[in-house]
Amino acid sequence: MRFTRADVEYLGGEDGRAALAEVTRLELSPVSLLRDLERVRRGYGERSAVLVETVRLRRRAAVKLAGSGEWLFTDDALQQATPSAVARHRARRLAGRAVHDVTCSIGAELAELHRVCPAVIGSDLDEVRLAMAAHNLAAAPNVLLAKADALVPGSIGTVVVADPARRADGRRTHDPAKLQPPLPDLLAAYRGRDLVVKCAPGLDFDAVAADGEVEVISLDGSVREACLWSPGLAEPGVTRRATVLSSTGDPWSLTDADPDDIPERSPGEWIVDPDGAVVRAGLVRHYAAKHGLWQLDPRIAYLTGDRPPGDIRAFRILDRMDFREKSLRAELHRRDCGPLEILTRGVDLDPDVLRKRLKPRGAVPHTLVITRIGSTPTVFLCATPPAKE
Repeated sequence: MRFTRADVEYLGGEDGRAALAEVTRLELSPVSLLRDLERVRRGYGERSAVLVETVRLRRRAAVKLAGSGEWLFTDDALQQATPSAVARHRARRLAGRAVHDVTCSIGAELAELHRVCPAVIGSDLDEVRLAMAAHNLAAAPNVLLAKADALVPGSIGTVVVADPARRADGRRTHDPAKLQPPLPDLLAAYRGRDLVVKCAPGLDFDAVAADGEVEVISLDGSVREACLWSPGLAEPGVTRRATVLSSTGDPWSLTDADPDDIPERSPGEWIVDPDGAVVRAGLVRHYAAKHGLWQLDPRIAYLTGDRPPGDIRAFRILDRMDFREKSLRAELHRRDCGPLEILTRGVDLDPDVLRKRLKPRGAVPHTLVITRIGSTPTVFLCATPPAKE
């Protein structure tokens, strides 16, 4: 649904806060939604839609944005908002600098920047999102908000942060020219300035980042974004960085300045699938060198070794065979294979379709890692590691 400035004023006022507190007590589940909606309509009439939508968005935001329990959102703004852990990591790199977020939306990035930066500016063309940002950041006295076009520089002496919208014609896009604002225009507008641009991790970095640093960031095993750092903000000698964040452990980073010399050897006892940030950043060899691993094949991101890192899922190899369905089915049956995880890289296979054809009906969990060694499709039959708590 579309929010208006009047909606934001109501929701942020005394009557709106009281109404939201009342609606928050409702279940609003798929089973109860129609009943709950009717109850809200009886009490709040034309305001019922914005009240219910706000409560539902706040519940979704709770796992993504820290301290956002009283915030206001639109659905699109919440989807596009940077998770707090990722924004906090970026803010630490900018600590002590004055920062201007030129696509600030509802203020998710500003919420972390204002804690470590002496002065923070947020601007956007969307007046409703700006009004929501003013509500969300009411307790942040060092944040200035303004309506402004991201392609028209409106501050001096600041680090510029931008997060172009990644949808075009209603679909997600990886074309830099179709981002909003277009990435080439954004880079041109701030040429020579300290600039940080958040992008989709599937972007062709070589096409847009001739210098500076590209950082690929994952959170809890899921790749969240790529971040382009202009030369003045990049670490000397670094053009690629993988940063791995965790809700339960310490963050770590790997860069292309780290060693990448690894041996060429036959497969070891384990197969390791590196974090997606490492793969997207092109730092598989660097990760292998750091942990005493090597590649199954120079063109494939799977690694192998005799002792896997302790912070990642690894698969102990039980058997290796050429990819032939009949013999593979027989081997799985012989091993009483039941739950079957199938990982593929470098081969054109649909794991779900293959699993149905293999018909595992036993009790013992197994994992198949199917990849290409040279020109040969190869299957590694592995023990399934226990799920991490």
